[in-house]
Amino acid sequence: MKKIVLNIEGMTCSACSNGLEKYLNKQKGVKKAEVNLVMATALIEYEDNLKIEDLNRMVQEAGFKSLGEKNDKKENKNELIKVIIFSILGIILMYISMGAMINLPVPEIIDMNKNPNIYSIVIAILSFVFLIYGFDIIKNGIKNIIHKMPNMDSLVGIGVLVNFLYSLWNIIFVFQGRTNMVHHLYFESSAIIILFVKIGRYIDNRNKSKAVDNIKNLVTITPKNGTIIKNSKETTVTINEIKKGDIVICRPGEKIAVDGKVIKGATHTDESFITGESKPVSKKIGSNVLAGSMNYDGYIEYRAERIGKDSSISQIVNLVVEATNTKAPIARLADKISGYFVPIIFILSIISFFLNLILQNQIDKAILILVSVLVVACPCALGLATPLAMVVAIGNCSKKGIVVKSSESIEALKHIDTIVFDKTGTLTQGKLSITDGEYTDESMKILQSLEAMSSHPIAKSIIRNMKEKYEVKEVKEIPGKGIQGNINGKTYFAGNKKLLEEKQIKNIYQEKELEYSKKGESIVYLFNEKEILAIVGLADKIKSDMQNVIKKIKEKGYKVIMLTGDNETTAKAIAEKLDIEEVISNVSPKEKQDKIKEINKNKSCLMIGDGINDSPALRTATVGISVANGTDMSADSADILLLKDNMNLVIELLNIGKKTIRIVKQNLFWALFYNICMIPLAMGILPISLNPMIASLAMTFSSFTVVINSLRLIK
Repeated sequence: MKKIVLNIEGMTCSACSNGLEKYLNKQKGVKKAEVNLVMATALIEYEDNLKIEDLNRMVQEAGFKSLGEKNDKKENKNELIKVIIFSILGIILMYISMGAMINLPVPEIIDMNKNPNIYSIVIAILSFVFLIYGFDIIKNGIKNIIHKMPNMDSLVGIGVLVNFLYSLWNIIFVFQGRTNMVHHLYFESSAIIILFVKIGRYIDNRNKSKAVDNIKNLVTITPKNGTIIKNSKETTVTINEIKKGDIVICRPGEKIAVDGKVIKGATHTDESFITGESKPVSKKIGSNVLAGSMNYDGYIEYRAERIGKDSSISQIVNLVVEATNTKAPIARLADKISGYFVPIIFILSIISFFLNLILQNQIDKAILILVSVLVVACPCALGLATPLAMVVAIGNCSKKGIVVKSSESIEALKHIDTIVFDKTGTLTQGKLSITDGEYTDESMKILQSLEAMSSHPIAKSIIRNMKEKYEVKEVKEIPGKGIQGNINGKTYFAGNKKLLEEKQIKNIYQEKELEYSKKGESIVYLFNEKEILAIVGLADKIKSDMQNVIKKIKEKGYKVIMLTGDNETTAKAIAEKLDIEEVISNVSPKEKQDKIKEINKNKSCLMIGDGINDSPALRTATVGISVANGTDMSADSADILLLKDNMNLVIELLNIGKKTIRIVKQNLFWALFYNICMIPLAMGILPISLNPMIASLAMTFSSFTVVINSLRLIK
């Protein structure tokens, strides 16, 4: 099974995106397709036997155009000029057609009362120019009716054509001498409807582009070129020419070209584009560097390791783009409503036409009502309500160093009432360090010299800051207990209480042992064949600001639980410091998953873990969050990744989730409220009725309101 994101041209409203999505999902070989109106993309999962050409053909069969994986469609810089020119023409057209009605001076040659024939020809020609300007709307509308996927263009296109053709019919009577029919020409309505739709779409597109800027910026973060050492010479090449294993040079002020590992030099880099952390990151030999990060102050050489689609930034871009193409349940509800909306509007417009024709016996008024109903209805606002807000929210998250893998996760955050933390690597730093002890410089040197010969994780923690050591001979590992060795002719032991008791050495640090144990510390003794020389207690330190994070989360009303495989004593010691009341300890990864299932029966929980041992639990939780390592984004099982080790991001995420759903609900309310109010007015069943031109302006305003409201999420 493969996955691809195609850029789509020709979608103008939710009926378009819904129609294309339904069509693709019916095609043989397509497992799942999700179409995003805001991003103008389609996320398609398909079988291996299909090719991209097949998918492009399917999109074309549905009435749209596939631009492939790379969006080469450039923004039309002339669109604003066209809008300005046709706005001026629209003003001229309105002046000619309505000037005489309100006693404005109109040249006699085009006065509707003095020269009706010339007047009719002039406004017909001017209006026809507008039809050419809006030909894409009419063409798409008719095409989508043919494909049984009527959309907003179908409503506008049919309305404009009916109005224009009816006016052409009346011109015949004008030329036959029935000059009073000049007052039944409504060419200007067709022209102004197209103008308002074009202006609205121009404004919408400009505003919607702000919503996707954060996502588009990720794509352009890497440099176009890099410098490699080839045959002992420096050579500048494009990124595409850099191969895995090449030695790449980066000087101060330049960007890292590809992901790699430093083999020479030292520097500080700015990785804020990927982690959201503005503080420079120190890099030295052995450090990983990320493509797109800025080299501040040092010369380095690094070996290229992850290139192109395998690079961290590419993986993040793919995850973010895929997330914007997934649909939250609330979006699917809006799509379902939109799917029935256009056919219902067509039916209502026809009913309104015949009712007014029968009751008032005025075909021109009946046609105007038909056009008004078609034009005033706005599935665009309904279709934009959810996806636009989600795109803005996901863009905000990526800017802060939070990668959201699906829109469903954003919506699911509103249901969360319980937050479950793994301990090691999540609440704590994930590595032991010496926190207590009774030792001298000499005894510590001996202890570290011994532990340097061991591969045990605790041994590695003890030697982390070792400066110098003794030569150790006759080394012997004692499984489950410790290690022994000979230093300068004397035998020393390093290990736990079991080894101490086995060697029958008197424990003079029993009180210290009890004190350290109560804190949840791991204890290591150093002794010779006669006496104890030192005792140290090691603990996994709580992350900085973790106490403040837990406090803020609890203040927001969430229940906090610690879920860990560590022993009860250690777990409770950490929980007590963080003021976490409920602790579940001594559980395996499978048992963690079972506990999350149990919690989810009555509550909706958010699980935060390291993404490795916690994978089953993260998948089971309503929302799973893990701290990414900056190199393997796609393999992680969590719904959301934190690109920097800062639990304050969890609070940021919860705030974004709540605000996003609030904005979505506001958008849906105003979109539905608009249609509930405007459609009856357009149908003429109320004392006040709508002119088609006013109807088109109201329709444009509806979409504009939803876009502006969604942009309030941008920070």
